[in-house]
Amino acid sequence: MFEDRNRELNDRDEIIDGYLIEEYVPELTPDEKAKQKKASKRFFIVLRDIFIAFIIIMVILQFVKPTVVFEHSMQDTCQPEDYVLLERQAYRFNDIEFGDIVVCSSELMNEQGEKKNLIKRVIGLPGDTVEIKDGAIWRNGEALYEPYTKDGYTDGQMDFAVVPAEHYFLVGDNRQVSVDSRSPRVGFVPEEEIMGKVNFRLFPFSGMGRIS
Repeated sequence: MFEDRNRELNDRDEIIDGYLIEEYVPELTPDEKAKQKKASKRFFIVLRDIFIAFIIIMVILQFVKPTVVFEHSMQDTCQPEDYVLLERQAYRFNDIEFGDIVVCSSELMNEQGEKKNLIKRVIGLPGDTVEIKDGAIWRNGEALYEPYTKDGYTDGQMDFAVVPAEHYFLVGDNRQVSVDSRSPRVGFVPEEEIMGKVNFRLFPFSGMGRIS
């Protein structure tokens, strides 16, 4: 009989020697109730703010994405371990322009066996002619003046070529180490592989600001 009755009792009740002993729960004072209500309200406010911040961050990441530069191919414009902002929607309503610094996907692999994203400079637009000779890149028949390059010249030779439609000729500023459109491993880069534009450095703080 007591076993059936026990199932119906509140968790705060006990049965001792067959007698029901009700645990005494003191009534909260008005001040304690107010504090409890305030603490509960603060909790839900914090929860709400976290949710709103999460939504804002997700929206922002649709437009910009912090990106780390891992290699030396864009020195001295960008250094390894620089944090830069990738504008993901930069070319939704604007055209890719000569001289833009962009991030693109590639078939090259990193040490972990994952495909690498490359950061390069746009040197040839669709329909442009490009050629490498005499330590310079020739675009549409003119040798380019490129003060942003690390060593001031471009090594190697490349025969006269026309950039295909919807493709781009991308080259790193550190021409001696950069694997880019000069190599058959990269070649002319299709427009759909260009992920966005880079023109702002976040870190190091000493170098924070626009880059070009």
